[in-house]
Amino acid sequence: KSANPQWREQFDFHYFSDRKDMLDIEVWRKDNKKHEEVLGTCRVDITALPTKQTNCLELPLEKYPGSLLMLVAVAPCTGVSISDLCVCPLGDPSERQQISQRYSIKNSFRDMKDIGFLQVKVLKAVDLLAADFAGKSDPFCVLELGNDSLQTHTVYKNLNPEWNKVFTFPIKDIHDVLEVTVFDEDGDKPPDFLGKVAIPLLSV
Repeated sequence: KSANPQWREQFDFHYFSDRKDMLDIEVWRKDNKKHEEVLGTCRVDITALPTKQTNCLELPLEKYPGSLLMLVAVAPCTGVSISDLCVCPLGDPSERQQISQRYSIKNSFRDMKDIGFLQVKVLKAVDLLAADFAGKSDPFCVLELGNDSLQTHTVYKNLNPEWNKVFTFPIKDIHDVLEVTVFDEDGDKPPDFLGKVAIPLLSV
């Protein structure tokens, strides 16, 4: 019930060079659980923003009254990676040794924000729900940690997909929960939910 909402939410998007350069933003209103409508849209050209600084943007909403105020910082991507299983970042013994030294007890107060990182190997799924009429699905897997989100490629027409990908996340809060969700790709439509598992970091 506000025409001037303040969210003060921070989101981290991992922007890789092969992605599109536009950030699309939509503002929605919700009357109840069933009725939603868009209040406006705007776009940010990421490549046009100066890097390594926080940019304050006031963006007018297209075709609708109002504007959106946001802070956008473009910085080099640190600690986040997607790789194939055969080139797993922790597979190198020298790299494991460097990490052991970095997080040793004697270095624990050197950088208080550097809690650590999480590496997840997404191997495969078995006996998934068939979401298509042909008795198959087009599954992909999404990993979310805090506001960080990474995903696998889609394996088409398969109920037992193999992804064999390695995902590395920096940990910002040891109380975060890793959420792993499997979806069925459905063309231009929103993906269908095929299942989910939640893993608290403190249980790892």
